[in-house]
Amino acid sequence: MEKIRQIIYYKHYFDEFFNQQTEKAKSKIDEVLFLISIVERVPKKFLDHMTGTTGLYEIRIELGSNIYRIFCCFDEGRVVVLFNGFQKKTQKTPKSEIEKAEKLKAEYFKQKNK
Repeated sequence: MEKIRQIIYYKHYFDEFFNQQTEKAKSKIDEVLFLISIVERVPKKFLDHMTGTTGLYEIRIELGSNIYRIFCCFDEGRVVVLFNGFQKKTQKTPKSEIEKAEKLKAEYFKQKNK
């Protein structure tokens, strides 16, 4: 199967989140990331723009009653850059997680454009 998008990680944030998860959760995260890399139109259920942000998206993973979110952005259309992830415990995404993701996104583009 041909990949439409390339998924990259910015620094160590995604890895740290990923490594803390159970094998089942890791497998589900891998599944969703794979889907994002091969599907032309990714369903909103898995990937959605974060309201109130500029170009920040969240990857949504559900496993039983557990909900996981991974922040990301697009770079040059076909590259998905992963930032921080967390397990969602409440209805609302914690502001601190969104702010962290926005900071990482700004850092990523600043470093890239040097």
